[in-house]
Amino acid sequence: MLLSILVPVYNEERLAAGTLKELLGVDFPCETEIVAVDDGSRDRSWEVLRSFEDEPRVTLIRHERNKGKGAAIRTAAREASGDYVVVFDADGEYEASDLARLLTPILDGKAEVVYGSRTFGSHSAYSFWYVMGNKGITLAANVLFNSYISDLETCYKLLPRQMYLDLNIRSTGFGMEAELTAKLLKKGIRPFEVPISYTARSREEGKKITWTDGVHAIWLLGRERLRRSR
Repeated sequence: MLLSILVPVYNEERLAAGTLKELLGVDFPCETEIVAVDDGSRDRSWEVLRSFEDEPRVTLIRHERNKGKGAAIRTAAREASGDYVVVFDADGEYEASDLARLLTPILDGKAEVVYGSRTFGSHSAYSFWYVMGNKGITLAANVLFNSYISDLETCYKLLPRQMYLDLNIRSTGFGMEAELTAKLLKKGIRPFEVPISYTARSREEGKKITWTDGVHAIWLLGRERLRRSR
């Protein structure tokens, strides 16, 4: 089994190098590759990423202009060669070592899709409204699709690469999380959830998601629920 770790990067010159080093240092129970996409960064992120271009496990791609997280992940998935894909944001909020835990249900034959579920606490969430927004979006998905997942917006979604491509995720921004989950749930695919570590950063530290992304996520959930199945 080959796991492709998809890393979207946008204006993360301070964290990009540490992100790739952290991923390369994890002892995974399978073969891995890293596909990093610089999504039109306006800082030195691309220069930082290019310092890894001689690393055989790393593939680097650049968008000349910013297209959004969903677009960067779509580009990475198309260029990847793994059996499975998972996203790792270059923002320092997630622990790379937790990725290995997501693989256990796959390798044990217990699941085909695995989500890393975050537990929010005073040390791991930068605001009350951020947590409530996340819970509200997850609740909306559970009501609309008669499911019971605990964390729709988690970055850690591990699934077969071909399944991801077949879902044809069109959202170019943060809405891809809601669209992907809605399409899985509509197909009757219920993710296996594994607890993971998480520490949110603040706006001052570079947090990019906003309340408007939450409203858009709920709209996407409703759209997919009402859309006719093909």
